[in-house]
Amino acid sequence: MSLEQELFRQRLDRIRQIEALGYRAYGRRFEFTHTIPQVNATYDSKGAAELEPRVQVRVCGRLQTIRRMGKAGFAHLEGGGERLQIYVRQDGVPERDFRLFQLVDIGDMVGAEGYLFRTRTGELTVHVERLEFLAKTLLSMPEKWHGLEDVETRYRQRYLDLIATPEVRRVFQTRSRVIASLRRQLEARGFLEVETPMMQPLYGGATARPFLTHHNTLDLDLYLRIAPELYLKRLVVGGLERVYEINRNFRNEGISSQHNPEFTMLEFYQAYTDYRGLMDLSEELLRQVAIDATGSAEVPYQGQRLDFGRLRRLTMREAVIEFWDGPQRPTLEQVKDPEWLKWHSNKATAGEALVDLFERVAEPQLLQPTLICDFPVETSPLSKNKPEEPDFVERFEIIAAGMEIANAYTELNDPAEQRRRFDQQVALRQQGDEEAHQMDEDFLRALCYGMPPTAGEGIGIDRLVMLLTDSRSIRDVILFPLLRPEGSIGLADLLRAADQ
Repeated sequence: MSLEQELFRQRLDRIRQIEALGYRAYGRRFEFTHTIPQVNATYDSKGAAELEPRVQVRVCGRLQTIRRMGKAGFAHLEGGGERLQIYVRQDGVPERDFRLFQLVDIGDMVGAEGYLFRTRTGELTVHVERLEFLAKTLLSMPEKWHGLEDVETRYRQRYLDLIATPEVRRVFQTRSRVIASLRRQLEARGFLEVETPMMQPLYGGATARPFLTHHNTLDLDLYLRIAPELYLKRLVVGGLERVYEINRNFRNEGISSQHNPEFTMLEFYQAYTDYRGLMDLSEELLRQVAIDATGSAEVPYQGQRLDFGRLRRLTMREAVIEFWDGPQRPTLEQVKDPEWLKWHSNKATAGEALVDLFERVAEPQLLQPTLICDFPVETSPLSKNKPEEPDFVERFEIIAAGMEIANAYTELNDPAEQRRRFDQQVALRQQGDEEAHQMDEDFLRALCYGMPPTAGEGIGIDRLVMLLTDSRSIRDVILFPLLRPEGSIGLADLLRAADQ
């Protein structure tokens, strides 16, 4: 029997001892007067004299430390990301409550009723008068000073990671503030939050491989959405001129420090503007979200500082020239030359070669938040052409720390041109490109009713949170990232044996 299994059996036996005292091993509702953060916020600044007459409190939480000293003892309760000390004396509580205190383990959950005082060292403490048992932990908790050190365990057992590592809780609190800030800013500008289908008969709105599922009753193959774009644009056709969705997307692609098959995007569309209008809006949104989430527009990231106070703007060609790492920096005329581009890349077209060069030469070196605009038409099947340069489209991406965090463009609203673009994508699919768009007849029909000049943008919530919380991996900012299944851990057998 392993040490963990032996500990498990010992704690099962401890349950019987606790129940013999008249407590439930898994208790019921506990009426608390304060959360632990509320106690700290209200009374931590008060001295011993200010806690007279006695301040009565009822608090509850998870036992984080226990120090027994004969007829008395101290422990710390943790709740809401903060902790509070409790003090239990044999002559200060009912006999069974003190016997309970001798049986509890680190990780157990208890409720305590008593009054606040200051110890000799000045620590705010609850002098316990009643103790209630709320829930038993059967497994050992991580060592308090080191938390969870195994990365896969942290991701697989996020519940334990949150218990053991206060910094993890703060990451997800920041994530919540990021989403709340984006939602508040958009709604203040008249955007309407909507919901669009997550299961779609045709997938589109991005170039990605989908997940396939099947509806039995309708005998219909469906795809988990790779993007909500085509549905949101249908709503613009219908007269909802400013719409947004904070959505989950699913892409059947690899897993890396920047990619998870299930991820969160903010996608929004505004009628009667173009991509330049969204450049200004994006700058305002990102500046304010950084301030709302962290208190500053300038944030630390992996030893550097990122400034969201102002986005630098470069065309894709300008970025290739600026970050060129070859012996001779190219001129603008060379970067515009299709033959020069194809000479420096193995891509089939000049536009694809330019994107390839940008991704290899410039993107990894873009540390500060930078807006990269003007993309080739080959890589942007839903974007409107630039009037003065039809081989390019009115599109931009926002790059920071070498990662794309946003993608936006002036929407293509000419149904005939959109059909031609879909035809090109269908041809690519027939050549084996599984990420190319499908022909979406209903979307073409919607465009035939007339979509006003519109611009749309998607912002990757997960990557943005990575930057604002100084996180190296996207898995650090997703509560339950996708992992390979683990083998049986034997707990079901142990619990089954305990019932026999």
